[in-house]
Amino acid sequence: MFPIWMKASSIASLLAQRAELHMDMKNFNQAIQDADSICRLLPASPKAHYIRAKALCSVGRREETLQEYFICVALKPDWTSVKSEAQKILSEMFSSIFQNDGLVTRLHPLQTSSSSPRIKPSSLLSSLHFPPTRDGARAGCSKDPALGSNKACDSSSSSSLNQPESSSIEESKSLAAVLSSLPVVSGVKRKCLADDGAFLPPSKILKADPPSSSQATPVQYGTRTVPSHLLDSADMECSLCMRLFYEPVTTPCGHTFCLKCLERCLDHNPNCPLCKENLSEYLATRGFKKTFLMEEVLQLYLREELEERRKVHEEEMKELSNLNQEVPIFVCTMAFPTIPCPLHVFEPRYRLMIRRAMETGTKQFGMCISDELKGFADYGCMLEVKDVKFFPDGRSVVDTVGMARFKVLSHGQRDGYNTAKIEYLEDKKVEGEELSELLKLHDSVYDQATAWFTSLKDNMKSQILSHFGHLPAKDPNPQGNLSGPAWCWWLLAVLPLENKAQLTILAMTSLKDRLLAIRRVLIFVTRKRPR
Repeated sequence: MFPIWMKASSIASLLAQRAELHMDMKNFNQAIQDADSICRLLPASPKAHYIRAKALCSVGRREETLQEYFICVALKPDWTSVKSEAQKILSEMFSSIFQNDGLVTRLHPLQTSSSSPRIKPSSLLSSLHFPPTRDGARAGCSKDPALGSNKACDSSSSSSLNQPESSSIEESKSLAAVLSSLPVVSGVKRKCLADDGAFLPPSKILKADPPSSSQATPVQYGTRTVPSHLLDSADMECSLCMRLFYEPVTTPCGHTFCLKCLERCLDHNPNCPLCKENLSEYLATRGFKKTFLMEEVLQLYLREELEERRKVHEEEMKELSNLNQEVPIFVCTMAFPTIPCPLHVFEPRYRLMIRRAMETGTKQFGMCISDELKGFADYGCMLEVKDVKFFPDGRSVVDTVGMARFKVLSHGQRDGYNTAKIEYLEDKKVEGEELSELLKLHDSVYDQATAWFTSLKDNMKSQILSHFGHLPAKDPNPQGNLSGPAWCWWLLAVLPLENKAQLTILAMTSLKDRLLAIRRVLIFVTRKRPR
């Protein structure tokens, strides 16, 4: 404990001398405690952080030592000997990484003058100086009237642990001055050297090019200035699409891609496209969160290029949302208006198709059965996505319901899945006597369908009800819906018919023809077999 009347600078000077003694006696833990106290008393002193760095280095805590050296150089950029010591620690850390990876790499030490020896605690303590205190008195000099107005002050120990008053400007400078003096290390995979809270050295250290006489207009950002000729949009390109990052995301292994590009790669393989590290857990949590730092850099330095990239993306989304010119087609099974159609999606092309349907906001795609010659049939039904449930391996279960029928005008493909130019189908409306006959036929077929369903065995009825639900009620206005009454489609989905027969009825635009076809099927399935 120190007397209250002692100034912080005097206490720091005594603690520094005691820390030196502890290190000479190899009491490193006590030396670290004293160094921590010095940094708390004089947080803006580069030499205080240097004492702490030496104490930490003595017990092998390299990451924390390196952090203290960075703080020293940030506060005093021309401290070359500290840069040399920081470089030595960086070399040791990266060398251990290369040895673990089976690589042999040598990092050259920082080139320094032979006249710049390594600073030792003893030489540091020999020139301790302290700055003025808030009340204007010299630190370490007492203004207590009882002790005299000019209490003896040791000038050799009055200003060493603190920096000059101008250091407040140096404090605000970035660590770029430190990093620019270190060697360029590229292609190194980042590894966690300790726990999550530990200080991590950078995996790639960039050295700025020297400014030229014909330097372009610099970009101003707060107190930092970046020359325009150093900025190149090619450095901010996604390695998958070779375009400027759009909605950038960074994987746990440290690689950055466009969100859409990464999702498409993970549809095929749950590994990082660059380093092949497994991302199954990342995929399972759907933890795709944008890298805001990268977005801020793009908006600040490459605003025009980012705006062009955004326009291209919006045009692509607009093209994908046109459900007439290029409708995505899921080639699988028969689907009918108003009828649920749950789907198990596992193929990469359909993962992409479903995701785009959700991103564009349409939440719709076409469903057709396959065709040996054309790839898929000429008629189908639009489905609307009601819910999507993703599984850890990327598969999904998609709950959809039928919306409207369509006719295929032309077949196409996009990014692996089928597309089509379509026109929607509507039932032709009738009036007068034709309408009266249609209503009688409608009621008759509905009664016939009800009788057939009630005659089924209980286990069969329960299966139908669990999958398709109950038979829809009779529609008082059969022509009110463009696709006709819902019960017709429910019955068509339930009846034991081949896909080609179902497709023929789906393509009909006459409700009368559809009712007659359903009546024939009901007569066939209810006819008693000969004994």
